[in-house]
Amino acid sequence: MATTAIRSTRASWLVVLLAASVLLNYVDRGAIGVAAPLMKDELGLSATGFGFAVSAFFWIYAPMCVLAGWLCDRTCVYRMFAVGVAVWALSTTLTGFVNGLTMLVALRLTLGMGESIAFPGASKIIAAEVAPENRGSANATVAAAIAFGPAVGVLAGGTIMAAYGWRPIFLVFGLITLLWLVPWHFASRPYRAEKLAAPIVAPYPMRRLLRFPSLWIMGIGHSLSNYGFYFLLAWLPLYLVKTRGYSIPEMTGLTTLGFGAQGVAALVLGWASDRWVARGIPEGPLRKGLMALAHLIAVCSIVGIALAQSTLALALWLIFAGVGTSLISTNLYAIAQMFAGPRAAGSWIGIQNGLGNISGIIGPIVTGLIVDRLGGYNYAFAAAAGVAGFGVLWWWLVVPKVELIALDD
Repeated sequence: MATTAIRSTRASWLVVLLAASVLLNYVDRGAIGVAAPLMKDELGLSATGFGFAVSAFFWIYAPMCVLAGWLCDRTCVYRMFAVGVAVWALSTTLTGFVNGLTMLVALRLTLGMGESIAFPGASKIIAAEVAPENRGSANATVAAAIAFGPAVGVLAGGTIMAAYGWRPIFLVFGLITLLWLVPWHFASRPYRAEKLAAPIVAPYPMRRLLRFPSLWIMGIGHSLSNYGFYFLLAWLPLYLVKTRGYSIPEMTGLTTLGFGAQGVAALVLGWASDRWVARGIPEGPLRKGLMALAHLIAVCSIVGIALAQSTLALALWLIFAGVGTSLISTNLYAIAQMFAGPRAAGSWIGIQNGLGNISGIIGPIVTGLIVDRLGGYNYAFAAAAGVAGFGVLWWWLVVPKVELIALDD
């Protein structure tokens, strides 16, 4: 009993640190959006050029997620996590010294390489170390970090930028991320010493995993889920300042409000989903239904943000968007972990996350072209709402019954 309690405490600390790493992940990847109102002008970037810089992160992030997932099932995931964080922290720091689009793209590529470990690694650890009855809460903690990351990043970044300009944002964020490595070293040491990072059973071959239609369906669903979130993460600060005429402090407050609501909602809804499962509601249909509902909320909120005529209305729609996105981030990886199980979680999440981030490659470029060629954001908002609408149908009608896949040996 004492040993079980010790392992549970260790796992809880791991979940906390994984959530902290994801928070820093989104602080660092979203910093370009916060800095955009000043960076874009100083570096002489068009909307299309800025879109390419945002997209560059995903050019390597998406395929590297597949490799990271494969490695998570076969090597020490705890050491891999530390290396990945170090790489992305250094690339964030160096972004404070960029002098043009080429250097910015190069550092965004490096950032994508480092951050590719985050979700395959976190899902591998959660699937192996967290009990099923705590899975919703563990994923909700990580999901809250996905939201609080942009909230913290916008609030801190906007404050720094208003006082010192955009370059110190990257210097401060990168150095703080490096400090995360200190507690991770001590928290993961027992697992490294006990060789708990080794797979519990032999890892499942990735080439066989690719034969399951449910993996491809989940990957497409993941991409549909990411499009709207990435659209707001990258473009909302620039849209609020350049198109809606808000000051940088006003933009900071509005954007932080939306992402903060997402974080709070993720914690509340993650806890609630665990209680519903504990009371006997089947977990698979519940989480699948919540994903469809989340996309419906995304459609309404994206349209609402574009059409809002007052600051109050805009704030309320941003809060509503945060609630919808929290449902996505809370349930998306939990569903994947249910399909894959501990044996294949790393590889499954790696492939799914790689497919899911294709929207990160395409979306920013499409948005930039729409803004430059059509002269505004209305069509860009319409495109994001259309993708979210298709997501409603995909999650409700196409995603199969959520259950552990039968892995043949």
